[in-house]
Amino acid sequence: MQVAGKRCDSGEVVTLSLVGGRIAAIERGLREPEIGGGDVWVSPGFIDLQVNGYRGHDFNIGAWVSADESGEGIAPIFESLARGGTPLLCPTITTNSRDAMVAALQRLAETLDANPRLERAVPGIHVEGPYLAAEDGPRGAHPREHVRDPNWEELQRFQEAAGGRIKIVTLAPEREGALRCIERLAEAGIAAAIGHTGASPETIRDAVRAGARMSTHLGNGSHALLPRHPNYVWEQLACDGLYASIITDGHHLPAAAAKCIARVKGPERLALVSDAVSLGGLPAGAYLGGRYEVLPTGKVVTAGTPYLAGAGFLLDTCVANALRFTGFSLAEVTSCASTIPARILGLEDRKGHLRVGYDADLTLFRIPAEGPLDIAAAICGGEVIYPAR
Repeated sequence: MQVAGKRCDSGEVVTLSLVGGRIAAIERGLREPEIGGGDVWVSPGFIDLQVNGYRGHDFNIGAWVSADESGEGIAPIFESLARGGTPLLCPTITTNSRDAMVAALQRLAETLDANPRLERAVPGIHVEGPYLAAEDGPRGAHPREHVRDPNWEELQRFQEAAGGRIKIVTLAPEREGALRCIERLAEAGIAAAIGHTGASPETIRDAVRAGARMSTHLGNGSHALLPRHPNYVWEQLACDGLYASIITDGHHLPAAAAKCIARVKGPERLALVSDAVSLGGLPAGAYLGGRYEVLPTGKVVTAGTPYLAGAGFLLDTCVANALRFTGFSLAEVTSCASTIPARILGLEDRKGHLRVGYDADLTLFRIPAEGPLDIAAAICGGEVIYPAR
């Protein structure tokens, strides 16, 4: 297959030859491509490290919209992400009872085992919780009754249910046993991420020394009011050993906050995530017995309040906003959606770059003056998954 576009890192028009799921050659100019052309940008495929669900479908069982337990209930999420320019994603399983989380992980693993196309799209699974802060604010929308202290035996059960696919675990380092858990995650090659935390700066530093590598959606999942300084946001910002993921959907962070985080972390330590939930992309209205509401803007809130109840947009929106908010170049922003996530997952030797021999995961797009990217194509493992062929 021949794919053409302007390289996002240089602006040079190139044609990529895809063979056997990999990039076999990159030539200058247009070579009668089957996909793309001289008017589109080509980037390494976007990798979303945090996706809970979308458009009424959920990787979690019994959460948000329905308790759809069929494997077919998962596939539409991948289709929606592909339309949004994201060929690769980390399905995210969130805080619940042990049985519910094991069931969700088993359903996901069984679906991936049965569908090679979906399997190629999942470089890892993200488990967000249940080892999070119990207090309001840091806990976010995670159910209070299910947050608990880390349990290594339970995490091993989760990994068994997931078929060994768990690559990221988000936890609050102040929970009893969390620092030892972080050490064991690091030893196992799993990225330990700090999130939904009310930890002291000292505990944040202890977590980094134990092996924590990332801050999950920094600036969110926190108290509404913090001490001016010190606090856990400043501490994570200041730590050069932590990557930071952020949600630049225009609702989770003001543009100025996103710009400040991006400028401090720099493009080498920043990852863009959607954190999309199953209410994302649905028509405006009330859901789950009126508990949650999707506003006409697409913002997802707890009904009758201004408080966010999840994210409603994908990386096509987040990447476009990051270009407008941060002052980063196109090369830097697309790296934050591809190269840096691949690095966090330990996959930068084969994903996240436009290089011969690398996996043929690509996102092709145009950049409008406003709104989300105009996605021309999403390619995963050399297969065009959007538009449908």
